[in-house]
Amino acid sequence: MGKITASISTELYKTEIQSETNFIISDEPESSGGKDLGFAPKELLASSLAACTCITLRMYANRKGWDLTDVKVEVTFETDSVENKFKIIRNIQLFGDLDTDQKARLVNIADKCPIHKILTNPIEITTALN
Repeated sequence: MGKITASISTELYKTEIQSETNFIISDEPESSGGKDLGFAPKELLASSLAACTCITLRMYANRKGWDLTDVKVEVTFETDSVENKFKIIRNIQLFGDLDTDQKARLVNIADKCPIHKILTNPIEITTALN
């Protein structure tokens, strides 16, 4: 992966995000003072996990020659203040002519997606001022 660059000017919370080949806008909802012009940062995190899960399952099913016609992944967040823990809940729907063993295997494969691995392993973030 190349670098990702985000920049914000004076328009409240509208953030332009660029990779080497793509461009998106992130923003906050109107209830938080933004204009809801794009995904909020937490939504971007959730969408990364959802998209990666879909892609991983599609790749695996294609390699196996399985009749997986569609995958839908829903990701939500919960904050548990008692346990001081942030919880990510991922619900997967699989469509196609799949037996119980194939579905179980795909659920297991979902945990192999690269974003899932990043989120479930220790993370170190280094911040520098340039």
